[in-house]
Amino acid sequence: MFDIAVIGAGPAGYSAAINARKRGKTVVVIGQNTGWLTRAESIENYPGMPGVSGAQMLEAMSAQALALGAQLRPGVVHQIIPMGESFAMSLGADFIEAQRVILCTGARQPRLLPGEEKLLGRGVSYCGTCDGMLYRGKRVAVVAQGPEAVNEANFLAGLCQSVSYFGRADDALDSRIEVRSEKVERILGDAHASGLCAGGEEMPFDGVFIFREAMALSSLIAGVETDGAFIRVDRQMRTSLPGVFAAGDCTGLPLQVAKAVGEGCIAALAAAQELG
Repeated sequence: MFDIAVIGAGPAGYSAAINARKRGKTVVVIGQNTGWLTRAESIENYPGMPGVSGAQMLEAMSAQALALGAQLRPGVVHQIIPMGESFAMSLGADFIEAQRVILCTGARQPRLLPGEEKLLGRGVSYCGTCDGMLYRGKRVAVVAQGPEAVNEANFLAGLCQSVSYFGRADDALDSRIEVRSEKVERILGDAHASGLCAGGEEMPFDGVFIFREAMALSSLIAGVETDGAFIRVDRQMRTSLPGVFAAGDCTGLPLQVAKAVGEGCIAALAAAQELG
């Protein structure tokens, strides 16, 4: 078990990891560098690092956190489950446990498809390696909106009767996978998912797997209060859920690296103080 799990590998997340390690806490950072900062050619308003690219900044922050002993686990957390004195986080087929959680998930919350939230766990899944065995010999659809979709779809191709991949063609896809170009509009079903609608056409499937770069807060963890699209926090970056903190763009404007770094520091210090 870790003392602190940081969800998100951006400036807020790395700042939290660095400061938690400086307080002697065990830390895991879960995420992948795929946000807007990786595409920034030059950052001019971060003190002491004029003109550095976003990718260079993240590389430096990551290297510092790892050098201090933080662990990095690439991937997407599908769910955070309160366990009394700790939290369990599902990462693919694995579970990571920590006593405190710091959400550094960024400002961009994915838009759920109509029918998706209602049918989650009832024909809709976010993890092929977790739930794929339930669909052995059946027909499934993969809605590809993130980098893990290719590997997950290839895994499902070895289990399922057929896999229809709704996303861009990729050379790494298994040859048994059917690539579809239609845009997915909604998930079909009442008590259980029965397929999806794409390009105006209703298509029957036994299961629908959706893979994104990030999870919507409503699916990730229950009980965290929000102000519109942002997580509500106090001056110590505590959320409405005891033991859960938030920092960076996910807490609101301004969406600036300097704010994210500062909030990550505050969240880490507050979490470390709680742990004693």
